[in-house]
Amino acid sequence: MFLLKALPIFMDTIIPSWFTILISAPLVTVFAEILPQAVCSRYGLSFGAKLAPFTHLLLLIFFPITYPASKLLDWALGKEHSVILRRSELKTFVDLHADQAGKGGELSHHETSIITGAMDLTQKTAIDAMTHISETFSLDINSKLDMHTMTQIMSKGHSRVPIHSGNPRNIIGLILVKNLIFCRPEDETPIKNLIIRKIP
Repeated sequence: MFLLKALPIFMDTIIPSWFTILISAPLVTVFAEILPQAVCSRYGLSFGAKLAPFTHLLLLIFFPITYPASKLLDWALGKEHSVILRRSELKTFVDLHADQAGKGGELSHHETSIITGAMDLTQKTAIDAMTHISETFSLDINSKLDMHTMTQIMSKGHSRVPIHSGNPRNIIGLILVKNLIFCRPEDETPIKNLIIRKIP
């Protein structure tokens, strides 16, 4: 960077001033701005790891100058505060790292949904997550596990099915769908003979 800044001064002694500006401006833009940012933005971690010993050496050499200067600036301007992202900014940051964003991210849609969903939990209430009882799939305790009922259970795709007695609003418990694996539709097993888990 120092050499690029000093380039116009040295070239001014050799060639005309207008030609110096014409050459030095593109060189500084390409080699001091565009190229370093393009390379380091993609390979920043590997470059940083390789140059870490050299960086520590520079920190040690310039410590007598930089440390008093930093203390003076802290006293004059106040200590620098770290940047804290807002919730919406964090969600956007996560979305940018999703693989479907097309920017080289490795987070799957399922992973981004979990992360953003967790950040939304503090803003949601029970009414936002619940399913109204009128829209809930349930079975009467006096019904049987025939072909029609089993087809309904499979089509809904739920892991648990509420059981009601008479009125669909009178939920008395639930059954685990995985426990129905040994039930055959032709046996028409009564639901009341199954293991019904009580709801607290």
